[in-house]
Amino acid sequence: MSEMITADLVDLDLSADTKEAAARALAERMVAQGRVTDLEGFLADVAAREAQMPTGLDGGIGIPHCRSEHATEPTLAFGRSARGIDFGAADGPADLIFLIAAPAGADDAHLTILSSLARQLMNADFTAALRSVDDAGAAAALIRGEESPAAGTGASAAEGAAGTGEAGTGEAGTGVAGGSASDHSDDSVAGPAAASAGPATVTDAASDGAPDGAASPAAGESAQGAGASTDGSEGAGRPFRIVAVTSCPTGIAHTYMAAESLEKAGREAGVEVVVETQGSAGFTRLDPAVIEAADGVILAHDVSVRDKERFAGKPTVDTGVKAGINRPGELIAEVRAKAARGEVTSAAAPGTTPVERTGESGEGYGTKLRKWLMSGVSYMVPFVAAGGLLIALGFAIGGYEVDQAPSVMEHFAWAQADSWAALLFQIGGVAFGFLVPVLAGYIAYGMADRPGLVPGFVGGAIALTINAGFLGGLAAGLIAGAVVMAIQRLRIPAALRGIMPVVVIPLISSAIVGFLMFVVIGKPIASAQSGMTDWLNGLSGANAVLLGALLGLMMCFDLGGPVNKVAYTFATAGIAVSSPSDSAMKIMAAVMAAGMVPPLAMALATTVRGRLFNATERENGKAAWVLGASFISEGAIPFAAADPLRVIPASMVGGALTGSLSMAFGATLRAPHGGIFVVPLIGNPLLYMVAIAAGVCVTTALVIVLKGLRRNAPAVAQGTGDAEAGQAPEAQQPVAV
Repeated sequence: MSEMITADLVDLDLSADTKEAAARALAERMVAQGRVTDLEGFLADVAAREAQMPTGLDGGIGIPHCRSEHATEPTLAFGRSARGIDFGAADGPADLIFLIAAPAGADDAHLTILSSLARQLMNADFTAALRSVDDAGAAAALIRGEESPAAGTGASAAEGAAGTGEAGTGEAGTGVAGGSASDHSDDSVAGPAAASAGPATVTDAASDGAPDGAASPAAGESAQGAGASTDGSEGAGRPFRIVAVTSCPTGIAHTYMAAESLEKAGREAGVEVVVETQGSAGFTRLDPAVIEAADGVILAHDVSVRDKERFAGKPTVDTGVKAGINRPGELIAEVRAKAARGEVTSAAAPGTTPVERTGESGEGYGTKLRKWLMSGVSYMVPFVAAGGLLIALGFAIGGYEVDQAPSVMEHFAWAQADSWAALLFQIGGVAFGFLVPVLAGYIAYGMADRPGLVPGFVGGAIALTINAGFLGGLAAGLIAGAVVMAIQRLRIPAALRGIMPVVVIPLISSAIVGFLMFVVIGKPIASAQSGMTDWLNGLSGANAVLLGALLGLMMCFDLGGPVNKVAYTFATAGIAVSSPSDSAMKIMAAVMAAGMVPPLAMALATTVRGRLFNATERENGKAAWVLGASFISEGAIPFAAADPLRVIPASMVGGALTGSLSMAFGATLRAPHGGIFVVPLIGNPLLYMVAIAAGVCVTTALVIVLKGLRRNAPAVAQGTGDAEAGQAPEAQQPVAV
């Protein structure tokens, strides 16, 4: 870390009272050194990362960190607080605060060096030295590895940074730094002797600039004498073996801290632990032979574990990455107990899919259902955009009769525009044909991981065959996921486990889903789909206007979130046919128009009354022009995140007005995306633009009025509100008149 931290980036008397203030104080030092170009933008990135998961660790450590386009080079700032600052750790405030800034395109070598800090923090002597050092330069040198911890472990911080994985091996009778009282803190570990007899661990790639890799267990096997561990071992001559995977959303800090914590707890318990760290610096997969020889698996992760099926048929503990840091001893004891009982877990056991792992443990089925459905929608949207735009271009070039053109395989003239129009239309039609199968397949994937894909796609294809459409795809995906989850709960003989994912599960689940879709629920769903289509076709007058207002409210409620996607999916489902009805095209036009309002309104507001916004928001306003014009509602998210009580209601009012006006004007749209760039494909384009302009003006006016009222509030209350929102207090700025 020779260039990552200097004395100027160290504050041994950090006076901040909150984590936001601490991040700001340390980030200001980065700005002063030219390491960060935009203070507010960088702090917004830090806050976004903090919102995913608190960065406080047991043992008095806070480690806020993020990837940011505002960071010019990998940088580390350190602050020490006498009073302690709450970073969300279970055991209380943190007095050691590390702020890590990684550039958005940081190279693997730098990220690997950053990961070595996480491993050093598991060394109690290292943290003790940081608490006692009285000179900023000495603290920076200690973190860089140029000075050894005063406790005299026999291993310097530099050796820890080099990634030996053995930091603190000279400790005797200490638990994992920052661990809970249950983490074998009283185990007797006889310093270097115990370390030399301990199992081999993962070698940190910081020593050679390569991604982390898994060490062979051979060294551990030879070092462990006969009878080294008999509890839970397959034989008396070797220890219990565990393979583990750690990962966190950013892949910079928690990933490597959990790995170090598990390895250290394993040494104390006489258990062989080999860890695969799936971090930002890349990862090297565990040797298949190591996995095959393992007696148990620990997955400590907050993002999807890559190639999770490798661990099928092993006793598995699946938990969050913080559990790997704070209670590794409990996890090791739990996996040993599962092995003793003979419990094994499928690679895609219920409750551990990538979609479910993005939420909190214990969440209700309503939340899980929403995530499953959104998984299918998120994979379907690219097919909608590509196929819809190709179809719209085909109509624009060849006219509305292009859908009657013969196959381009039978007739294609290179010099005729009609042939090119037919080609675009037919390619788009093929892409649209995947919508329902993709929706169903990835709903099932969200529920049951990869084994759900085959029955999901099969069920979706059947939904198309029986004219069950979009509703049929939803039902097929949920049924396929449920069937696979039920099969995975069955106790399977060891001889069949190897063929379960590729033969047994696809065969049985596809047969069950096909039977249910063809024979049991297919006809009722097809009737419901037909009824919904007839209802849409019959909409007119006040009913159509009210529907447009409702869709506009939904599009602007969460700006690209689940409610927004429900409205968008409802609209695209109507035009995902070769000959969409007039009502379906009106709904699509209203949805796109309303979705353009929030970013365009924020862009206009920052232009008209820039003094109401801070510098970062004014810069975001420039980008919002393009995003709004392109129908990317997410362009308003930075404004909504900073001031949701003013921005979101104002956006909803403008979106509802635009949606209702679009329906009243009878504007139609065949393309599911594109914004102003597909205006030539819009029916009644001039009135359509009037509807968008009206909504933008209303939202802009409301935002300006609401923000103006806040600026006229007492300065003390105003400053408090801004601090909570993560903004600079506007009371210090001149009031616009």
